[in-house]
Amino acid sequence: MRILSGIQPSGRLHVGNYFGMMEPAVRLQDEGEAFYFIADYHSLTTVHDPEELRRNVRDVAIDFLACGLDPARATFFRQSDVPEVTELSWLLSTVTPMGFLNRCHSYKDKTDRGLEATHGLFAYPVLMAADILIYDSNVVPVGEDQKQHLEVTRDIATKFNNRYGEVFTIPEPRIRDDKAKVPGLDGQKMSKSYGNIIEIFGDEKPTRKKIMSIVTDSTPVEAPKDPGGSIIIDLYRLVAGAGEVAAMEAEFRAGGVGYGDFKKRLFEALWEHFRPMRERREELLAAPDHVEGVLRDGAGRARAAARATLDRARTACGIS
Repeated sequence: MRILSGIQPSGRLHVGNYFGMMEPAVRLQDEGEAFYFIADYHSLTTVHDPEELRRNVRDVAIDFLACGLDPARATFFRQSDVPEVTELSWLLSTVTPMGFLNRCHSYKDKTDRGLEATHGLFAYPVLMAADILIYDSNVVPVGEDQKQHLEVTRDIATKFNNRYGEVFTIPEPRIRDDKAKVPGLDGQKMSKSYGNIIEIFGDEKPTRKKIMSIVTDSTPVEAPKDPGGSIIIDLYRLVAGAGEVAAMEAEFRAGGVGYGDFKKRLFEALWEHFRPMRERREELLAAPDHVEGVLRDGAGRARAAARATLDRARTACGIS
């Protein structure tokens, strides 16, 4: 079984990235042949400063390795180091009906938030399809909000196969569990675009300040509080044991403890959870050649797989 997942280098990684994509990806290394890429081509729709993009790519590589990605068990690479993917994207675009792209909610959501309505943003699902199909991916882990793009990938692959023969493996989704729905400081889904993130590797004082700024209601200290739907509880559940979560929920219901004390407890649990990863990250920061070597080796393995798929697609189309 081949597993494919990617992450955009659009800024510092946050707790939502970790529990939504990175932690599941680390676990999946033991289930099959994992291909994980840094989607720098995709990020060009939002990141327009070359130095910022290069810095973001480096940071994502370091952060992912620090969080447990093992290059001995997974193929880890930059998307742009596999140029075959852009050629396949064009071949796929010739069978992709405009209706497939018109119905994608991601384009509408992003333009509604002020992003320029470029061809790259509109055709994003075709490049995503190429990312998935070029590695003969069997399983693609996605959140509910990304499920539509995988459905489009399956539709494009089916259209291509119907026209040219059985060229592509049709991938299956692996819908992530509730941990993928990480709330931000304001209760919305944690996202850089909402400005509500908690960085995985932020400095201690700013991280503590962010935790203490979590939006809560005006229930007084002595009064019982509802743990259901609490941002504090939802985040604490990600980094604390079941017994600790149950104890905090009980204290919510009993009253006598203020939100500020619960936030302090959340910060301590979160800071301790990522402590080993911070230590590993410091080691990787001191070894930039090692990180670059991991990406270079991963790109070599990824290109070998991609070349075989692209050759099949080219031959099927009549291009040689």
